[in-house]
Amino acid sequence: MPGEGPVAGKPPFAHWKQAIQRRERAAEPPAAPDEGLPPVFQFSQNSLQDYLDCARRFQLRYIEGRRWPGAKSEPIEEHEHLMELGSQFHLLVERHLLGLPPESLTPVDARLKKWWDNYLNQSLPDLPSTIRLPEVQLSVPVGDQRLVARFDMLALDPGERAVIVDWKTGQFRPKDETMARRMQTIIYPFVLVEAGLSQFGGPIRPEQVSLVYWFAEHPGSPAAFDYNEETHERSRRLIAGMIDEILAHEEAVWPLTEDESLCRYCVYRSLCNRGAVAGLLSEAEADLVEAEADFDFDLNSIDEIAF
Repeated sequence: MPGEGPVAGKPPFAHWKQAIQRRERAAEPPAAPDEGLPPVFQFSQNSLQDYLDCARRFQLRYIEGRRWPGAKSEPIEEHEHLMELGSQFHLLVERHLLGLPPESLTPVDARLKKWWDNYLNQSLPDLPSTIRLPEVQLSVPVGDQRLVARFDMLALDPGERAVIVDWKTGQFRPKDETMARRMQTIIYPFVLVEAGLSQFGGPIRPEQVSLVYWFAEHPGSPAAFDYNEETHERSRRLIAGMIDEILAHEEAVWPLTEDESLCRYCVYRSLCNRGAVAGLLSEAEADLVEAEADFDFDLNSIDEIAF
C-alpha cells in the first residue's frame, strides 16, 4: 500500500530496535498556556483518566498541584503494601526481561512470590519473540500538546505484530468491557501507532497492534484488545477532544463528578466535602479498585527487593 514501504536505502523497520531501546524521546516541550498547566507537561493515561473521572480532580492534581493527605482506601497499610508489591513485581519482570536468570530473582514476600511464580509458569505464550523490551516510554504530539505512554513490555516481530503487555497486580480482575473503556486501553495502542509512523523506520499499522493485560492474581485470564484503523481514528478524536476541553476551562472550580462512588477512593474527597473516610478495599467494587490502582513510578526509586 502507498506510504507503507521501506525508508529509502534501508530495509523495512531497520530502526526498530535502535529506536525503541532509547526508550524516551528527546523533544522540545510545547509552549505552556499563559496559565493553567505547568510549563512542562505531557498528558498521559493517568491524567486523562483523572479528567474523565472528575474534572475537579484533574484541576487539583495537575493544575493546582495540590497535595492532600487523604488515603485512597482503608486500611491504609494494606493499600500501601499492595502498591509497593506491585512496584517490586514490575521491577522483577524488568530484570528478568533484561536477562537476569529467574532463580536469582526469587522474592521472599509470600504474595510477591506467588505473583512471580505465576509470571514464570503462566505468563503469556503467544507473543512476538524477535524483540521484547521492558519499560518503554514513548511521547507523541497531539496538536500543540504531547501525550506520553509507558509500556510495561513491548513485544515485536517487526513488520508483522506489535503487542503491548501491561502487568496488573490488583486483587481484582475487572470485566473486559470496563477495561475497554479505560484511557489506558485507548491511549497505549494510539501512541505506539503514532510513534511508529515517524520513529521506527517504517509505519506500524493499527491492525498489527494489540494490547494485553496480564493479571498476577488471575494469570489464566488475561484481557486482550485488538486494534484497527477505525479505532485509531476514533481514539484520535477522543484524545484531542479531551485535551481541547481541558485547555478551554476557565472557571475557578472545575466541575465535580456526578458519580460520588468515585469519591470514596479519591484522596481529595474531604477537600470537596464528599466524605472524610476512605472506602474499604474489601467493600469496593472490583472495577473501581482496579481503576484507582493504576500508578506511575520511577523504577530507579524503588527500594531493593528482598531475595
